[in-house]
Amino acid sequence: MEVKKRLYTVDDVLDLQGWDGKRDRKYELIDGELIEMSPTNYPHARLAGRLFRYFEDYAESRNLGEASVEAGFHPANDRSTLLAPDVAFIVRARRPDPASFTLVGFMPDLAVEIKSPSNTMAELRRKAAIYLENGTQLVWLIDPMKRRAEICRLGRDGRLQTHTVESGGKLDGEDVLPGFELALRQLFPISPD
Repeated sequence: MEVKKRLYTVDDVLDLQGWDGKRDRKYELIDGELIEMSPTNYPHARLAGRLFRYFEDYAESRNLGEASVEAGFHPANDRSTLLAPDVAFIVRARRPDPASFTLVGFMPDLAVEIKSPSNTMAELRRKAAIYLENGTQLVWLIDPMKRRAEICRLGRDGRLQTHTVESGGKLDGEDVLPGFELALRQLFPISPD
């Protein structure tokens, strides 16, 4: 007898997370598979906060859109996928209703995933592909231990293409955040021991 694995939806995650504030668990979904997210370490959280601040300061001064940290996004036509990028940016024309206390029913324009010790780059590239296949224009994968980033886009063939930016390089907001540039050294101001 074959035992079927239960597949979850965005609605299941809403129930499990408990929007009543009494449960403090976070989940993501990939093809209906429930993935419980553990709390991040302090350097990871600081890096996400730093990126958020750079996005928010730049975008707010130019009225370009809004940044968020760990917000839940799911494709409009797929309730079995839910991702919570460490940092995301949404252009002004696509901002969700700020009075709506729910998950965002589309993918962000720019998604940033920060590698944790428990992640592999292959796992992060899988997420990058999901973002890009569902409307995200640009994904940055940040590896704090190696002090570098991968820039991810979809190629003309629909496949994930990556470009590595080493520690002396810059990240570029491209068409999502026009004119935005960020030297990686600004993300990693303290050198590792």
